[in-house]
Amino acid sequence: MSQTPEVLFVCVHNAGRSQMAAALLDHHAAGRVRVRSAGSAPADAITPAVAEVMAELGLDLAGQVPKPLTGEAVQAADVVITMGCGDACPVFPGKRYLDWQLPDPAGRPAEQIRPIRDEIDVRVRALLAELLPGGA
Repeated sequence: MSQTPEVLFVCVHNAGRSQMAAALLDHHAAGRVRVRSAGSAPADAITPAVAEVMAELGLDLAGQVPKPLTGEAVQAADVVITMGCGDACPVFPGKRYLDWQLPDPAGRPAEQIRPIRDEIDVRVRALLAELLPGGA
């Protein structure tokens, strides 16, 4: 792993789960981890209710746009975390892959997205403790 670990979060549309995870890890890591997110079939925009529940934590997703998944992004990452991207995520030897089974927030109201956000936050904090032992 490089001196600054790099994590890539991937979901289908890059409009919900992967955006929440990237924002939460970036926030908690405070520059100690490179964070990216992408989608196997990116949407046109972040899901509005996802942006709403992240704003409740003081995390602004307004400047984020869904990005397409590329082989280069996967190759650059030390850890690739998929969240329902199926078989669309390329697999490269030597990478650590995790699959987080989480409900898709698309089409759900904010009150149903908050528990998804909170579960992602728990997982992100645990990942950060693994990536930066003693420094998280």
